[in-house]
Amino acid sequence: MSNGSQGNGKPLKVIGKPFRKVDARAKCTGQTLFADDIVLPRMLFAKLLRSHVPHAFIKRIDVSRALSLAGVVAVITGKDLPIPYGILPVSQDEHTLCIDKVRFIGDPVAAIAAVDEDTAFEALSLIDVEYEQLDTIGSIEEALSKNEPRIHDYGDEGNIHKKVHLEFGSVEEGFAEADLIREDVFFYEGNTHLPMEQHAALARFDADNKLTLWSSTQTPHYVHRALARVLEISPSHVRVIATPNGGGFGGKSDPFNHEIAVCKLSRITGRPVKITLTREEVFYCHRGRHPVLMKVKTGVKKDGAITAMDFQSFLDGGAYGSYGVASTFYTGALQTVTYQIPRYRFRGLRAFTNKAPCGPKRGHGTPQPRFALEIQIDKIADELGLDPAEMRRKHLVPPNSLTANYLRVGSMGLDACIEKVVDASGWKEKFKRLPYGRGIGLACGSYLSGAGLPIYWNNMPHSGVQLRLDRQGGVCVMCGSTDIGQGSDSILAYIVAEVLGIDPFDIRVITADTDLTPVDLGSYSSRVTLMTGNAALQAAERARELLTLAVAEKLNAPIENITFAERRAFDVEHPEIGVGFAQAVELAEAKFGTIGTVGSYTPPPSAAQFKGGGVGPSPAYSYSAAIAEVAVDPDTGITKVEQIWIAHDVGQAINPVLVMGQVEGSVYMGLGEALMEDMAYRGKRNLVHKFPSLLEYKSPTTLEMCDVKTFLIQERDSAGPFGAKEVGQGPLLPIPPVIANAIYDAVGVRVDEVPITPEKVLAGIRAGAHGKEARYGPSSAPEITWPEALHVATPAEGGDGRAVPRDVVHK
Repeated sequence: MSNGSQGNGKPLKVIGKPFRKVDARAKCTGQTLFADDIVLPRMLFAKLLRSHVPHAFIKRIDVSRALSLAGVVAVITGKDLPIPYGILPVSQDEHTLCIDKVRFIGDPVAAIAAVDEDTAFEALSLIDVEYEQLDTIGSIEEALSKNEPRIHDYGDEGNIHKKVHLEFGSVEEGFAEADLIREDVFFYEGNTHLPMEQHAALARFDADNKLTLWSSTQTPHYVHRALARVLEISPSHVRVIATPNGGGFGGKSDPFNHEIAVCKLSRITGRPVKITLTREEVFYCHRGRHPVLMKVKTGVKKDGAITAMDFQSFLDGGAYGSYGVASTFYTGALQTVTYQIPRYRFRGLRAFTNKAPCGPKRGHGTPQPRFALEIQIDKIADELGLDPAEMRRKHLVPPNSLTANYLRVGSMGLDACIEKVVDASGWKEKFKRLPYGRGIGLACGSYLSGAGLPIYWNNMPHSGVQLRLDRQGGVCVMCGSTDIGQGSDSILAYIVAEVLGIDPFDIRVITADTDLTPVDLGSYSSRVTLMTGNAALQAAERARELLTLAVAEKLNAPIENITFAERRAFDVEHPEIGVGFAQAVELAEAKFGTIGTVGSYTPPPSAAQFKGGGVGPSPAYSYSAAIAEVAVDPDTGITKVEQIWIAHDVGQAINPVLVMGQVEGSVYMGLGEALMEDMAYRGKRNLVHKFPSLLEYKSPTTLEMCDVKTFLIQERDSAGPFGAKEVGQGPLLPIPPVIANAIYDAVGVRVDEVPITPEKVLAGIRAGAHGKEARYGPSSAPEITWPEALHVATPAEGGDGRAVPRDVVHK
């Protein structure tokens, strides 16, 4: 299928063209209303009192002084909201306000509603809380060694939230076939999202006792679900409106306690209540990238072909479950979709600690293992004397194949990605040939285009779209998806406009309102373009069918001759004979009645039938390859990334300008994670967040941002609308390892952890100068007792995706 048509020979008029976003003018002129911009009559302002100790029993809370302060209207504590909640069914471990125990500095214990923010803030200091402090768990190692005190009374054991052990085929047999076996240990430090907009929410109970919540959220459907549960309200009486969102990156994917607290306060006071978190509070509620320690053992043949891989990951999950069970599985899921790995073992562990809770951040659970894998692949190429680019290209997963862990790969453009960046960067002329202090590196990555299963498993669609056409020619698209800046509202308009032959700006888009729009599960896992796009495509095609029947009758033309373009419906054999779009709608409405159609999307069933197999399957996988050129000052260790060439396999670019913006945004975020971002804490016992502000928590500015050359590889995937795949998260994955690999080429130092700070690079240089290994990073991983493996025969062994007894796998 060519990139210029739908597959039926008809040229595309909207898809693939660089239209502006449908909300661009409103945002550029300041007309867009974000959550904190909304003001309602008689509105109160809320603040949360947060714990200043990391782990303690709550012995007493006295709110009497706060209640007596002039201007304070209501104060609530944990006992007012006793029902727990959480994003995953298996981790319902959060309370809106802590009832009997706090688990990290920043855990909320009380909420105040007052006539203004200053009064609410002043009242916080008048609440008396008596704590009985408990020992803290500050690291993975402490969580493994200390069963008491338990942070939660659930989990696999002690302070271990989750343990996973999966084996696909006989890994030991694979190692026995290898010519070379490498074992390496890596560490990926935690970091946070840094959206421009802080979290904000506004709640209003109306005279009919129905609740409306406006919130800066990525998942209005799941917030709706949590509110109905915790407040014990009929879901039909709850309305959640996800406001225009000033960035999320995964950080607004959980239901949050401030959202529930303002709803309770509004119910008590009978007045609207708004809360806007401070930047410091956002650091505390967090849900950012997990710190992950990884141990990787890989066996290869002399040509670099992998015979087996054993991957271990240890996640520091912080104080609550969040998406943590899924995060744990994700650290082991996608290793197999880039290079052929015939036998694979994954062992993963997530620990509870008394730190801000971790969850999903751009790439959710996959940048950490990709960092480890891409550096180890480079080490293997170096040891075998092979070109890292050629070695990778030789052993890619073939398209339309099934991996050892039962992930179904469709289109696979990684070979073209590697070829493009190798040619553009002058890789063959530069690799191992640049002067000392300058280097070039390569890394690859892959990501999902939507998760294969909903968070709450059911057989219902993952995305729905309703389309309404009126007799004036107006078209309204209604969908529950959330635009978090990635342009998903625009994607809906582009797809519908293409099918109906109208201009995208003729379309009104209404999204993310649980009263007005059909369910969409949210903006996470790069699911929106593929899933809501397919739902929009189906709804638009159904509408076009109705219009076609009516127009064909009017024109006395064969149905198959009717086409739509340039705001007209006409006979392709006689283009001058036709009607305007509005008249086409009138004809259809006269024939069929009011014109409204629906579309929905459910991903294909997963090939994996084993426990844990629900994490990793996707309708399609995107691929990225990146090359970085760096300059390293050997006297200071300071690294400057001068240029990155990146190619991304996006399928069909719905809007190439938006796609390139997403790619380059991923490069920017990857630079921060690679070189400077660090969710650090002070003290082993106090666990105070070290840098809870943008003055101290460093991320790249325009001065640190490198030049980026972006290439879009457009090989359509049959799973996506018009062949589209994801772009929002995948391009971040190769950036941290590509910088690490380039630094090695520049100064011969392996930095096996991020952030790659000047101190670490300099330490590696000095170690090499003294005859030691020129490396910086962890040297060991915990030795623990893993649960018995869940064995799954690989497709090559005739497996069917189900767990089997050991003797069947090891036949």
